[in-house]
Amino acid sequence: MTAEPAYVWRQIEGLLQHASHSVTLIAPFIKKPIFEAAVAAVPASVEHIHCVTRWTPAEVAAGVSDPEIMELTESDERVHISLCPALHAKIYIADDRCLVGSANLTGLATGRVPHANLELLLEAATGHPEVQRVLKQIEAVATTASPHLAELVRRQAELLQADASTPSTESDVLPTPLWYPVTRRPENLYALYCGRGTFASAVEAGILHDLALLNISVGLGEAEFNGAVRTRLLKMPELQKLQVGESISNVELERAIAEHAGVSDALARRRSEIIAAWLRHFDRYYTEVGMWELRRGREIT
Repeated sequence: MTAEPAYVWRQIEGLLQHASHSVTLIAPFIKKPIFEAAVAAVPASVEHIHCVTRWTPAEVAAGVSDPEIMELTESDERVHISLCPALHAKIYIADDRCLVGSANLTGLATGRVPHANLELLLEAATGHPEVQRVLKQIEAVATTASPHLAELVRRQAELLQADASTPSTESDVLPTPLWYPVTRRPENLYALYCGRGTFASAVEAGILHDLALLNISVGLGEAEFNGAVRTRLLKMPELQKLQVGESISNVELERAIAEHAGVSDALARRRSEIIAAWLRHFDRYYTEVGMWELRRGREIT
């Protein structure tokens, strides 16, 4: 027995068409055409349509998620969008009924394009304890999306799209490209990330490059952002000694960068100095003057 190609979409559409008061659409991957169709299915009498999703540069570059869904908040005042970086659940709610399962709000997941995915959505009561548990967790961490964040993640995605290693399917396995930070003042990263700072074009290009290759979900608070950068930094193979609690000298770091990346000694030295600055800012490391070492802790002055 072959299922109707758009069966999952019919489930979602039927749920939304019978909404009376409010609608909530929760999915990590959302494509703009499918989102537009979902909003259009909601009766005009419904006053509130809340969407919760996540945006990462690599996923947007892969084409599985569109930050341009923000445009619907301008054309339809009922629509509000929140970001939940750790989101994996898919839940579609209309008043006291909901659908839960595996399907994202994309053409492949809903069957609105050829060669659709095999997906499952089951109906449940909105008040079901497990549904309520997830909704409360989302509410505790979700942040409001904005046009700035949508534009920022799209610009990062455009930098990644030339990378042949970027996945082209709805995949949670993302690439970890060879990366060395280029931003000399690491405090500028979060300033651009959250829309606080204005920078010269060349400086902004460097920050954007670092943000894109860090591939950090949009919508994190500063502490969570710093933690994500710290984790990514310490995964660099040149910093393996730091991962096991040892110190590393500038000479060792420069040599490791030169050998791993195949670059000149001068470029390796510049990269090592930037890495040291990042570790001082994002983690508890300090450097000594002259032939310095990166050591865990704080410098005593």
